[in-house]
Amino acid sequence: MERLQKAIAQAGICSRRKAEELILAGKVKVNGKVVDTLGTKVRGNDEIVVNGKEIAKESKVYYVMYKPKGTICSVKDDKDRKTVLDYAPKGERIYPIGRLDYDTSGTLLLSNDGNFTNMMIHPRYHIPKTYLVNLQGMLSQDDLNRLKHGLKTKNETYQPAKIRIRQKDYTRDRMIFEMTIYEGKNHQVKNMMEALGHSVRKLHRISFGTICADDLKPGEYRRLKPVEIKELKHLASEGEQ
Repeated sequence: MERLQKAIAQAGICSRRKAEELILAGKVKVNGKVVDTLGTKVRGNDEIVVNGKEIAKESKVYYVMYKPKGTICSVKDDKDRKTVLDYAPKGERIYPIGRLDYDTSGTLLLSNDGNFTNMMIHPRYHIPKTYLVNLQGMLSQDDLNRLKHGLKTKNETYQPAKIRIRQKDYTRDRMIFEMTIYEGKNHQVKNMMEALGHSVRKLHRISFGTICADDLKPGEYRRLKPVEIKELKHLASEGEQ
């Protein structure tokens, strides 16, 4: 079940705030009865009528995309830069699940399912996200231990991360490694490396939970299979704290 104003907004009728105004004005009916109380909850099979017009029930859709570098994880951008929705299927109201930075590529999920989105991005569910990090500098053993046990900085505390070294280039003072984190704080990987005195040269998300986009080219997408959606929800339920 979800709040009535949220269901109206998700159907694309209007914003959530406007939906609240319509409810209070007695312009909304649920299963034939006027509902003018905010916070009323509805089910997916309830009949909702706004201003005399029944809202269409939206089918839930789920996609994985290979996000290209140079795109914004947003519906639109005030600087007129490309967004991931420029590559997404047309005619469907979907949103990116979480964010990848403008210069970061890799696995990105998109959906119109608000509950699913919350399960994927809320830190309480501990969905693992694995990145390929091209770092300027070398992580010391002390750095690795701090990451493994949970990095604490002056302004932030990060959950323990997993590191798997792929390559070290002592000549150019660079290294490449996989890093798995279980939360999604803003610019997290870059900020963690900066706190250790290093800068990220390139960042690519290999996987989100059990899903990866290695079968796609940059900008391509595909629908998630039912079994993949089920696996992600199971992963969230197992990691919930």
